[in-house]
Amino acid sequence: MRKRLAEETVIFISVFKWFFLAMCVGGIVGVATYVFLKALDWSVDLTSSHSYYFLLLPLGLIASTIIIDHIAPDAKGHGTEKVIEAIHKASGKIRPRVVPVKLFTTIITFAVGGSVGKEGPCAQIGAGLTSALADLIRFNDIDRKKLVICGISAGFASVFGTPIAGAVFGIEVLFVGGMMYDVLLPSFVAGIVGYQVVSSLGLTFPYTTLGIVSVPQTNILFIEAAVGGIFFGLCSLFLIELMNFGEGLVKKYRFNPAYTAVAGGIALIILTFIFSTEYLGLGEHMILASLRGEDIVIYAFVLKIIFTVITLVCGGSGGIVTPIFFIGATAGTAYATMLGLNKSVFAAIGLVSLLAGAANTPITATIMAVEIFGAQMAPYAAISSVISFLMTGHRSIYPSQVLAFKKSASIDVELGKEIEEIIPQFHKRKRTLMDILWRIGATLKEKIGKHYPHG
Repeated sequence: MRKRLAEETVIFISVFKWFFLAMCVGGIVGVATYVFLKALDWSVDLTSSHSYYFLLLPLGLIASTIIIDHIAPDAKGHGTEKVIEAIHKASGKIRPRVVPVKLFTTIITFAVGGSVGKEGPCAQIGAGLTSALADLIRFNDIDRKKLVICGISAGFASVFGTPIAGAVFGIEVLFVGGMMYDVLLPSFVAGIVGYQVVSSLGLTFPYTTLGIVSVPQTNILFIEAAVGGIFFGLCSLFLIELMNFGEGLVKKYRFNPAYTAVAGGIALIILTFIFSTEYLGLGEHMILASLRGEDIVIYAFVLKIIFTVITLVCGGSGGIVTPIFFIGATAGTAYATMLGLNKSVFAAIGLVSLLAGAANTPITATIMAVEIFGAQMAPYAAISSVISFLMTGHRSIYPSQVLAFKKSASIDVELGKEIEEIIPQFHKRKRTLMDILWRIGATLKEKIGKHYPHG
């Protein structure tokens, strides 16, 4: 009896401790997020009032590059990736200088029209502040990691107005196929408090103002969503591979970062003159137009991928989830247009499915669909998100994610390694569907070769 009482006492103290700490994290990150987003809005309003503000892109990208390279290299890229790397490799230790540098360089990138998102900086700012808090109260490495994960959750929830999805994102994004249940309670508390703080300060969330998306109750919709999952998975794959190609190109030829920034800025200017300013910045108006079922050019998602990759590879600072939302919503519109389906419904499904595929976060994506679009969207968003997640294979827009399971028993991969270190190899198993198809193909090839020996 005494042992059981001791166990329950320890658990109670632990729950109280993390509930209190998570509330503090949610409050701190919520206020920081509000300040950052207001500064972001001010800078964008200041520059976008001029018709050709995007001509400053080379200058903005080179300024971002120089500031990051000389002051805080950890602030490079799309934010969340660096936080994941810090959690896995440095027990969540993030230098304090990353916070102001990330904030300032992201504002610069947005002001000149860079195609980036706002969740990455908020996650990195939240993680940086919580890492500093952990140092202040002298936490060990394990507790620091927990606190930093809470910072990610609070940042994501505060930006998009999705407290539950934000909380789950913080613990799901670290591993492919694994979740840290010991951080579940504080992540939920931090996400909910962060959301409540920014809401009470007057921040509004564009996607949640749409209301519940009307889902037609047809028997075939489930199949359409499943096929859509394949399409959205391929779109996610294209985004990841193009990002890897761009980053690999810069590393391989060791281009001067300043020259790369100028070249990227000039490329974006040329693309803007050809295709319009719709693909610069957040592009939230295009996301909302897709979700309302309006007509969008069928190749919009491809252009957004190109604009985003160039911006991030060439020195821009910012997140990638908002561009993923843009890509997903417009890809959903394109899918619906090609097949004559409901554009609004598939824009919503595409928005969350791209997140599931590119970031390997199908649970977050499904919960987000419910929080933004309503419970009736859940089964269709879930099936599409899971298929999209599987279709991207062992890849991710966050290469520092650690692989915790195989997406197919026929593929050999080493678990426990980061995605960027994974080299998948096909493993043919006997008496499986894949093996049967393989044998049928080999038999047909042999018979065709006998009948037509000369091709």
